[in-house]
Order: sequence, then structure tokens, then C-alpha cells
Amino acid sequence: MYRWVRQRHMMGLRGRNFLEAPWAGGVVLLACVILAMLLANLPGTKVYYHHLLETDLSLMVRSPDGLIDWIFPRGMTVEKFINDGLMVIFFFIVGLEIKRELLCGHLSSFRRAILPVLAAMGGMLMPALIYLAFNAGTPASTGWGIPTATDIAFAVGILSMLGDRVPVSLKIFLTALAVVDDLGAILVIALFYGGQLHWDYLAAALLVMALVYAMNRMGEKRMIFYFVPAVTVWTLFYYSGIHSTLSGVAMALLVPIEPRFSKSYFLHKTKWLKIRLVNANADLDADGVEDGFPNEEHRFFLRQLKRLSSQSIGMSYRLENALTPYVTFLIMPIFALANAGVTIPSMEYIDIFQSSPETGASGMGIFFGLLVGKPLGIFLASWVAVKSRLAVMPDGGTWGMLLAVACLGGIGFTMSLFVDSLAFTDPELIDRGKIAILMGSIAAAAAGSLLILVFSNKQK
Repeated sequence: MYRWVRQRHMMGLRGRNFLEAPWAGGVVLLACVILAMLLANLPGTKVYYHHLLETDLSLMVRSPDGLIDWIFPRGMTVEKFINDGLMVIFFFIVGLEIKRELLCGHLSSFRRAILPVLAAMGGMLMPALIYLAFNAGTPASTGWGIPTATDIAFAVGILSMLGDRVPVSLKIFLTALAVVDDLGAILVIALFYGGQLHWDYLAAALLVMALVYAMNRMGEKRMIFYFVPAVTVWTLFYYSGIHSTLSGVAMALLVPIEPRFSKSYFLHKTKWLKIRLVNANADLDADGVEDGFPNEEHRFFLRQLKRLSSQSIGMSYRLENALTPYVTFLIMPIFALANAGVTIPSMEYIDIFQSSPETGASGMGIFFGLLVGKPLGIFLASWVAVKSRLAVMPDGGTWGMLLAVACLGGIGFTMSLFVDSLAFTDPELIDRGKIAILMGSIAAAAAGSLLILVFSNKQK
């Protein structure tokens, strides 16, 4: 019995250690990609896989006389629910990260922010140009935004797996770069990959957001007063023509970062609760009451202390800390399962290097955009910034190591898959884009890891 309990305990410890590892999210995502490819291609599962994704989830209310005909939300399939619904939470977390970095993180000052900002801009411009060099004037030209994104989970996860071979300053550089890159990707989606705008819905969404902003300025910090408007804004964005996931970013920027209770109030209240708790204990001892800790009165004060501690942390931090594990280990894997599955009828289908005037060369544009464009853009922009003395090289970093880290910036995956589903309407182009994203991201990860090993050994 003891051995069984100890084994269970050790399994639980190993499970928690895995979940807390920075690279765990990348491993789970990779496993889901492999599973999605198997589900989409195995004879016994591929029909059910695509059928499940196409299942309609819309709520329909119809009266026999036809007076009521209400469908909400229209056209909501399982795949659309994942990409337009669940991914809102992912974009909400991205928005919280951007806000945190801008206000009190590595992007809060010009000197600290200028290098990753310029590097991210170069890392978005160069792959877009390389893509257009292959696809300008073809139906695939709309996909230029696909290779411009960086997947922070995979990139940072690989850096963590490589341990102390990479200076901490370069890890911070890549993280800040990925945050700026996410902001750029959000702007690209908003400006270039939206549908036909319905100004009435958009105006209503902006009005709700203005009310939330006013509520924030007046000092309202209770979560319920932000949750209901968030759902409303998502609904209005969904029908407005702007991609609904952007509502997550918009609402994240409106969530208060300041705590509800100030430092002085927290110290005063905790001192008062401590005194009451000690007095309650003393009263019980004086009465000779043998009551274990915590009794009912103890639990009351402990609940008050818990509430006080929670409200003394800003809502933005609390939400980011609470939602990140669900995004990493639930939402992103589900997204990978729904979007990485490509049915491959023949080996010719995975030839991403094919080109034609009718379909362009989207595969080559994405592959070389990620493998060559991202690292080259990041490296050149960083080199110009440092050489012009506009920025400084991260502490302990070398040009070789920076190039290696820049290669990891070519891991597109999550955001690239997301943009791929928005950029194309032709299923063949979408599938070819997915395959090119996977191959380009794997190649960039391998190149970056190999260069890190080479340059770290030279430093020794």
C-alpha cells in the first residue's frame, strides 16, 4: 500500500514538474500536430475528423408560423468555434502580455525596447518580401502575412531546453521580440484579413469599449463588470467583419492592471485580521475549548485574508496567471488538432516547391519566408540598430548567437496557421500553406538549435 501511494505521489510530482517546464507547451503542441495529421489521413478516422470539424453548432430558434427565425451565431461550426471562439482567450492572453511588457516590462523604456522592436519589424518585413517575390501577381499573393509570425511557445521552449548555452539576455530579447511580433500580427489580421465591414456593429462595439474604458478610469476593478462587456464585444466583432479574436486583444488592453486594494490598505487590513485571529484563539484557550485549527472562526478570517490577497493583485496579472495554463495545455492543443490536420492523398501533395501561374508558389514563399526571411530580417535589423548605436547588444551576446536566436524566430506555427486560414479561400492553398508552415517551422527550429550548439561550444 505504501509503495502504491508513494508511486502515485511521485507521478503527481513529475506531472507538476512537466507542466511547469517552459518547454512543456511546445511538446504538447507537437504531439497534437502529429495526432492531427494521423486523424486526417488514417482510413478509419479521416472522414469522422473532417465531419466533426464541419458540424454546425449554431443555436436555432424557429416558430411554426415563421414569425421567429433566430440563429446565433450564424455559420458557427466546430472549426469556427475553435478559431473564432476559443482562440479569443489566446488573443486575450497575448493582449495582457503586450500590455504588461509595455507598462512595466522589457518594452517599457525606449532603450530596452528599441532593439526587439526594430528586430521584430525586420522579422516581419523580410519574410513578406520573400513571399511576394515568389507569389506577386498570383492568387496566392494574399498569403504574404503567413510567414511574418513567430510562435513564442515553441521558440522560448527550445531556448529553455538548451539551458545555459544561451545567455539570459538573449532569451529576454527573443521573448520581447515575440511579443512585438504578436502585436504586429494582430495589426496585420485587423487591417488586411478582415471581412466586409458592418459599421453599425463596429460602432456598437466601440461604444461598449468606451464605456468599459470610462468604468476603468472611475476605478471599477470587479471582474464581473468586465466579463459581460467582453462577451458583448466579441459578439459585435463577430458580426462586424473584423475578426472576432481581436476583441480579446481589445478587451485585454482595457482590463485594469492596478489592484483594487492599495498597499497601505492591505497592510492595515492584514494587521487587523491578525489581531482578530489571535484574539479569537486566546478566547478559546481561556474558555478551555479544545478545537482544532482551523475552526469555523479561523476559517472566516482565512477567507477574508485570501480575498484581501487576491484583490491586492491587479486583475490583469490575476487573469494572465489563471488563464495561461488553460491556453497552453487546452486551447492551443485543441487549435492544433483542428488546424494542423491535412489530408495527404499522395506524396506529390506535400511537394511545397511546386509553382504554377494559376496557384503561385505559396509553399516556397512560406517555407523560405520562415527559414530565411525571419532570421535575415531579425539579424539585419539588429545589426543596423547596434552599429548605428541606436541600441546595444544584449549582455553576453555575440553576433553568432544572435543569428542562432533569430533562426528560432522563424518558428511560425500557431499564428501562421491562424493567418493561413484567413488568407486563402481555396482549400488546396490552405492545405499547402499548412504543410509549408510545419516544414518551415521544423527547419527553422533545427537550424536555430544547431547554430546555438555550434556557437556555444566555440565560446567555451
